[in-house]
Amino acid sequence: MKKIILAGILVLSTVAFTFAQKYAYVDTDYILDNITEYADAQTTLDELSAQWQKEIEAKFTEIDKLYKDFQNEAVLLPEDMKKKREDDIIKKEKEAKDLQKKRFGKDGDLFKKRQELIKPIQDKIYTTIEGIATDDNYAVIFDKAGSATLIYSNPKYDISEQVLDKMGYTYKPKEDTKTGGATESKGKK
Repeated sequence: MKKIILAGILVLSTVAFTFAQKYAYVDTDYILDNITEYADAQTTLDELSAQWQKEIEAKFTEIDKLYKDFQNEAVLLPEDMKKKREDDIIKKEKEAKDLQKKRFGKDGDLFKKRQELIKPIQDKIYTTIEGIATDDNYAVIFDKAGSATLIYSNPKYDISEQVLDKMGYTYKPKEDTKTGGATESKGKK
C-alpha cells in the first residue's frame, strides 16, 4: 500500500512539475530584420561576395580566351610549345579554382567574414534570450524562424519584441497573421 501511495505522489509531483513549465518562442528572422547592424553586415557580405565573384569570373574569362587562342593556333605549334601552353592553361585553371575555393569554400574568406560580422549579433541575441528565459522562468524557448516545424503558435507567447526591447532596438510592428494587419509596436522610438 505504501508503494502505491508513494508512486501516486511521485506521479502527481511529476505532473505538477510538467504543468509548471513555461514555454515561449521567438522569431529570429523578425529580430534580425530589426537590427541595423545585421543589415549593415549583410550588405558588406553581399558587396564582398560580388567583388570576389567578379575577380573569379575575370580569371575564368582569361582562361577561356587562352584556351580558344590555343585551339586556333594548335595546328601550327610544335609539340613542345603545345605542351607548354596546355600546362599554362591547366595551371591558370587550377589557380582560379583554388581562388574560388579560398573565397567561397567551406572555411573560405566569405565564411570567415560572415563569422566575424554576424556571429557577435547572434551571440547577443542568444544571450538576451537566455537572460529573459532565466528572469521569466521559461523552460523552453523555440525559434519559429528555424527549420524546426512550429505548427501553431499563440502570439501571446512570442517574446521577439521583448528581446528587441531588452537589446535596445526599435522595431517595426509585426504583421498579425490572422487579420493581415499590423500589431501595435511597443518598440522604442
